Amino acid sequence: MSTPLVKLRDVRKSFGSVEVLRGIDLEVDSGEVCCIIGPSGCGKSTLLRCINHLERVDGGEVQVDGARIGYRRSGNRLIELPERDIARQRADIGMVFQRFNLFPHMTVLENLLEAPCRVKREPREEVRERARELLERVGLAAREDAYPGQLSGGQQQRVAIARALAMRPKVMLFDEPTSALDPELVGEVLATMRDLAADGMTMLLVTHEIGFAREVGSTLVFMDEGTIVEHGDPREIIAAPSHERTRSFLSKVL
Repeated sequence: MSTPLVKLRDVRKSFGSVEVLRGIDLEVDSGEVCCIIGPSGCGKSTLLRCINHLERVDGGEVQVDGARIGYRRSGNRLIELPERDIARQRADIGMVFQRFNLFPHMTVLENLLEAPCRVKREPREEVRERARELLERVGLAAREDAYPGQLSGGQQQRVAIARALAMRPKVMLFDEPTSALDPELVGEVLATMRDLAADGMTMLLVTHEIGFAREVGSTLVFMDEGTIVEHGDPREIIAAPSHERTRSFLSKVL
């Protein structure tokens, strides 16, 4: 059997006295689209942020492509890696947030060039060619000289996706990427993500778009109170959830 591309083992995270993640075990294979759903405050976004070490785990471990994220082992102790090493690990883990987080003073093209050139030290002309191909892929080739403030929310989010892809990540994390968009703009972002899934990109996606999860997802994770309540085939879970808590949640969002 192949080794999972993303592996979480007994991951725990607390903020003060509030335990947000309570021993999460999860494996995601290469090319899989893992959709994560659940009520607000159940730990979904924190889970994603632990995968790329934007949040430090309090227990357990996260691995991406066999590498422990954020730490090295020294005897029985885990020691946090230097920030430069963490930055190198993050280069393999693309992340798209609810808010687009584009640099407002940079053009669309400059937003895509920044990280590969600065973090990976890649040649600017090589990155420029790749960036233009990505902008064409997300339908924004004609807007490379525009600034984020000149774009719609849906366009900005597609630029954010292209920017993450410019780093050539092994896995993409999406934290409710359509939640900040007007309803008529949601479809264009989901179409871009649908194309990524079809191309075999490994994705973990926190979403309220149940239809997208049913259509595109390889697996569905339902979380509640910091735990995984149900995990399996999206179509089976959405049609006939095994747990009462899952049934109650889906009855409110379908």
